[in-house]
Amino acid sequence: MDVNWGKFITFEGGEGSGKTTVLSRLSEMMKKQGSPFMITREPGGIEIAEKIRTIILDPANTAMDGRTEALLYAAARRQHLVEKVIPALKQGIHVFCDRYIDSSLAYQGHARGLGIEHILSVNSFATEGKMPDLTFYLDIEPEKGLARIEANNGREVNRLDLEGLSFHHKVREGYHMIAESFPERIIVINADRDIETVVEDVKGHLSVTLKGFRE
Repeated sequence: MDVNWGKFITFEGGEGSGKTTVLSRLSEMMKKQGSPFMITREPGGIEIAEKIRTIILDPANTAMDGRTEALLYAAARRQHLVEKVIPALKQGIHVFCDRYIDSSLAYQGHARGLGIEHILSVNSFATEGKMPDLTFYLDIEPEKGLARIEANNGREVNRLDLEGLSFHHKVREGYHMIAESFPERIIVINADRDIETVVEDVKGHLSVTLKGFRE
């Protein structure tokens, strides 16, 4: 039934892991090849979800409860999925998404202590069980990722960036747990390298997943 659907490929990582930069490079490459693709992000990607993103990531909203945060992410995810992602996939367009369910599992499930299984259940309801075909987890030590953000004046500083270092270490720990649980889907990429090397690593794996893809 889904034979002609595009591939749903997600990119995960802690703050400053380089997802946005990698996606930008992949976009340039896909355009040159003429491959049908779309790059989007979570939370956001569409008007409703972008408004929810503003609420979630506003540095002024420090009083936000962890469960409220998790539910807002799930709500934004649902609308983004049904309004933008699924329609594109049905047209045979490959969708590259900056964050998806794994972010909620790592950040709210593990780092916030709400429980990975609980957050997975909430998001399975929100997405009707729609999971990515492939996920790249860009792994880097939190200290180095946060240092990249500090050095990048053009990058937005959001509420999660302001969390303590211990929180970001828990996020990374959560991602490692998730990667171990879904080894058939999640590819761990060492992001503590120069961007060209990281991109080449990702491209090598993409060549196996995307038909007609040329490195």
